[in-house]
Amino acid sequence: MSYDTNNIFAKILRGEIPCHKVYENEHTLAFMDVMPQADGHMLVIPKSPARNLLDADPTALGALLATVQRVAQAARQAFGAEGVLIQQFNEPAAGQTVFHLHFHVLPRSAGVGLRPHTGKMADNAVLAGHAAKVRAALGA
Repeated sequence: MSYDTNNIFAKILRGEIPCHKVYENEHTLAFMDVMPQADGHMLVIPKSPARNLLDADPTALGALLATVQRVAQAARQAFGAEGVLIQQFNEPAAGQTVFHLHFHVLPRSAGVGLRPHTGKMADNAVLAGHAAKVRAALGA
């Protein structure tokens, strides 16, 4: 299957849809998931078009994973998490619903379950506050 230039993450990259930005460099963008399964749930995407990991340019993956690591460390610090769950899905059979390569970064603590993915968007003020906490941990 081909890359759809009108997917929601492509629209975010073009500035057509707003996001709660956490971190950005020339190759990647990290922002809050609007339907978080945990406080601090973020998405990290490449700026280059890629449907998923299976068709991504291998040279772009290094920069992408470096950003995943950086924001995961900041999320752990910002939310006092004991660990960080990193998720990445490829194609519908594996659970992918947005067809632009992305990693989920979720701060985790023992005994605290993930919220179900209900399709309901979180409060913007809460997301803005979470983004600010992560940016502070990044020193941004």
